[in-house]
Amino acid sequence: FFKRGVMNYFELFDIPVQLRVDAGQLAPRFFELSRKFHPDYFINESPEVQQEALDNSAMLNRAWKTFQQPDETLKYVLQLKGLLEEEEKFKLPPDFLMEVMEINEQLMDGTVDKAAVTASIDNIQKDIYGPVKEIVEGGAVADLSEEKLLQVKVYYYKKKYLDRIRKQVV
Repeated sequence: FFKRGVMNYFELFDIPVQLRVDAGQLAPRFFELSRKFHPDYFINESPEVQQEALDNSAMLNRAWKTFQQPDETLKYVLQLKGLLEEEEKFKLPPDFLMEVMEINEQLMDGTVDKAAVTASIDNIQKDIYGPVKEIVEGGAVADLSEEKLLQVKVYYYKKKYLDRIRKQVV
């Protein structure tokens, strides 16, 4: 069984903490752990052991779901490093807000050329990813400074904002 309260998702999958995970490569490990910790295998055990199996299985599924979504993986790593809190009120940089203000205005007054707005969002997305691309795709987080992780945090919140705008366009 997993060590209660000690193990994080990366330890669970026995991989280094990283901002980008190749979920496809984790599939064999996921299925191995799924079989090993499936609650049905513990049906004849004590209620405590059954509950632990259920908890382990739930953690495994949460980890798998997180690793399937790059933004959720970023969020998880930032939380793991103590740099992001749930429901944090993060202030986006004013220059970024000015950049997306025109898109917001178009959405509010209903004069939306969906293709043009989507293209604008895509371009901004590319621009904000450029400075953190090497950090995100660079592998293990162990060697990264807090400053670099904070750059990823700013990217994460900018992307989240753009994603909200993108949903309004659809």
